[in-house]
Amino acid sequence: MANADPSYIDYEAFLDPRFSPTSFANSLVLATNNPSDTPLDLSTPLSRVLFDIQEIDTHVHTLTTKSAIPLLTHTKDQADAGQRIVSEVEAQVASLSDGYQRLEKEVIQRYEAAEEVRVAAERLWQTVKIGRAVGRCLLLGRQLQAQMAESGNGTGTKKEDHKSMVRAASTLLSIRALLSASGPDEEGEHLGRINIILALQNSLLAPSDSTLRTRSQQIIREFSMSSLSSSPAATATYAQSEETKSRTTSALLTLCLLSPQLLLSALQTYLRTCLTSSLASIARALATLPTLDRTLLEVSARCQNIIALESLLESVKPPQHPENDTQAILATKSLGDGEDSTNLLSPLLASLDTSSLPSFFWRSLAEGLASRVAELVGRGGAGARALRAQREKVKDSIRDCVLRGSQGPGSTAGREGAWEREAAVMVGSVLGALGR
Repeated sequence: MANADPSYIDYEAFLDPRFSPTSFANSLVLATNNPSDTPLDLSTPLSRVLFDIQEIDTHVHTLTTKSAIPLLTHTKDQADAGQRIVSEVEAQVASLSDGYQRLEKEVIQRYEAAEEVRVAAERLWQTVKIGRAVGRCLLLGRQLQAQMAESGNGTGTKKEDHKSMVRAASTLLSIRALLSASGPDEEGEHLGRINIILALQNSLLAPSDSTLRTRSQQIIREFSMSSLSSSPAATATYAQSEETKSRTTSALLTLCLLSPQLLLSALQTYLRTCLTSSLASIARALATLPTLDRTLLEVSARCQNIIALESLLESVKPPQHPENDTQAILATKSLGDGEDSTNLLSPLLASLDTSSLPSFFWRSLAEGLASRVAELVGRGGAGARALRAQREKVKDSIRDCVLRGSQGPGSTAGREGAWEREAAVMVGSVLGALGR
């Protein structure tokens, strides 16, 4: 402002950042009035402000008139520069658009076409994978069907191959392993959605599993190898005994493959059946002594069957589960109560908390027999009097029963010293209730 035209207006005061309109107005009023005046004269300061505004407006008009041509020239130069910039930018944008279209044609469209091919190939691979799994499952199903036919149905209408039961159980586990591998990228991932596989499960797998379990349990339930019989014609030959052992081994292996716990349950049921029938028959025979010898012979035969079963279980090793190492480990642990089992006898002994099946049989029988004899003596009558009168004969008969039954089928010499304790327990269970 110092170089501009002279002016009485203090532009520096108005341009000061600390300028306050109220303070400026107050100073104008105080400059033209006394603070003690009652009516203030505002016309003079107002005229001063209007005059200053007019002076500023005149000054602005003068500056604008003098600088019009430079301002217009500067504005025109700025507009021309902006237009040149816009032209250059439009050219670059057009070049970018052409490059994008070329890129879209050469890359994006080809990628989209390649992606369609990839999706089609992936779906075809999934189809092939499912087809292979279905084919393998159906092949195993046909194999299982043939093995079930070879194993027979237990009716005797055709010669049965009991070893086919083990093969059928192994095939059944292979199919289950295939169906259970249903995780992502596993072989049986989508088999549960295939109708023919669902039909295979309902029409073949479930019935085959039930048939194998039932047939195996029946074979174990009917196990008998005793050489004791009241009828010579009922004594089994060597060939028949070997066939019985072979059939029972197949049944044991089949149940072990399908369900180790079911195998233990079947064996425990066999022992309980022997105990229950022996206990009931001895209790009846003690009430009618003429039938005692025959009854004790039958009990000895049952114990011989138990000894034969114990020997057979000791010689049979748990089978290896096909194509499923994890399942095999779990099955072995369930058999061995958490420890590896080398045969099928160890888990059964552990479940019964005994070291010998014959010892378990005689001691359990003696435990149940004591109450039956006490009940018989408590009722009194001719049966109780005859039992007291022939107590020595009964003692010898029961002792002979234990020693005879503990020899095992086909034994030529007994091990009397090894079973004297069991014989004493059995004798004590009967004579203890008779008193002296």
